[in-house]
Amino acid sequence: MTDSNELKLKFRCPKELEGLLPQPAPATLGVPDWLKAMPTTAFSSLNQQDDQTVKRCPPFVDAMTSGFLIPLVCDLTIENGEIRWDNSFPPSVGLDVPRSPISFHDGSQLSGSPLFEPDRFFIKFHNLWTIEAPEGYRLFFTHPVNRFDLPFTTLSGFVDSDSYKDAWIHFPAHWHNTGFNGVLPKGTPIAQCIPVKRGDWVMETSSLSDDEARRIRELSSALKREPGLYRRKYRQ
Repeated sequence: MTDSNELKLKFRCPKELEGLLPQPAPATLGVPDWLKAMPTTAFSSLNQQDDQTVKRCPPFVDAMTSGFLIPLVCDLTIENGEIRWDNSFPPSVGLDVPRSPISFHDGSQLSGSPLFEPDRFFIKFHNLWTIEAPEGYRLFFTHPVNRFDLPFTTLSGFVDSDSYKDAWIHFPAHWHNTGFNGVLPKGTPIAQCIPVKRGDWVMETSSLSDDEARRIRELSSALKREPGLYRRKYRQ
């Protein structure tokens, strides 16, 4: 039975690539090995006690496990700044499908930004899945959240994928680790995709009332007394 509140994202690929392309995956299934291996507590020399690590921080983990991860289509071999690949995708029939897993933006497109570097290209990861969001939703694409271990940083952007659903969406990225040598494996997450409901926002500011200040004091005290209170009572 389908949950009436369930949102469905539709990912489609060319027929000849079905079963060959790594599939987008719920971010809950893409938790990196370093997070799995992390201890939940670690000794603090400052506090002289065991403190909880970010593995026990629900906002940190929930951000990493929200939405979907878009995978790298094939292995990339990086050696002394040169990037090579070898994929065996069959020719496309009737569609202009990129054959390479990456292309490049000229650095001039970043002129005036903090990312601009003279004589340096900007990488673009190719995504061979079209993505359709439910009506009224747009998709926020960003670097896989908290994945500081990756040698690149994907740029963030919004796409109105409830209407713009019949085209590829590729992902520009800054290759920040210029000393990286090795293989970036097929399936490595290159972007995280999070649905956001479209709507207008208004802002309201005010000073705290006496009752609101009281609630803050009470919750602050409870959080100190009861480790994990947010997870048990407030997390949804």
